[in-house]
Amino acid sequence: MNQWKTLMTEYIHKSPYGNIRKDSCELPNGMVINDYYVNEYSDWVNAVVLTKEKQIVLVEQYRHAGNDIYLEIPAGKKEHGETDEEGIIREIEEETGYISHQKPILLGEFMINPATQNNKIRTYLLVDAYKQFEQDLDETEEINVQLVDFELFGSLIKTNKIKTQLFTASAYLMAKIFLSENQLEL
Repeated sequence: MNQWKTLMTEYIHKSPYGNIRKDSCELPNGMVINDYYVNEYSDWVNAVVLTKEKQIVLVEQYRHAGNDIYLEIPAGKKEHGETDEEGIIREIEEETGYISHQKPILLGEFMINPATQNNKIRTYLLVDAYKQFEQDLDETEEINVQLVDFELFGSLIKTNKIKTQLFTASAYLMAKIFLSENQLEL
């Protein structure tokens, strides 16, 4: 299988939150698509944060595109010059006030939606977390921190008892598998 050839690129929109680009692409069979739109975003990081009390630290916030309030794991994008680990540690501290003396464990790296987006998400597990600080939110953020029993959270996802997003569900499952395979007890 061969990659497509980009013949031309035009930016439709640019902002600090992301860009929208229109490409003209030639497929390996010679067909040309003149208006293939790509959303350019920064890479994201997220983390399953677990306390010594076997609770997962979650953030509840309004998501405008989803037009509802969602319960999610802490997440965000790296700031200039940060490593992935530094970015997720900062995001967790800012959104929740939680920290840990343990190093974040990388669970996986995935493309968000390679059909239309160019960014990746790196998912971490942070164990032995405890509340050390008050939240330090941006002026556009309103976040409630909730602690939920780690095992119970899986059944809440499975039975649709909460509103969440795919990254939270997949991160939870990756953390559960990692903990089981490494025989780490919560």
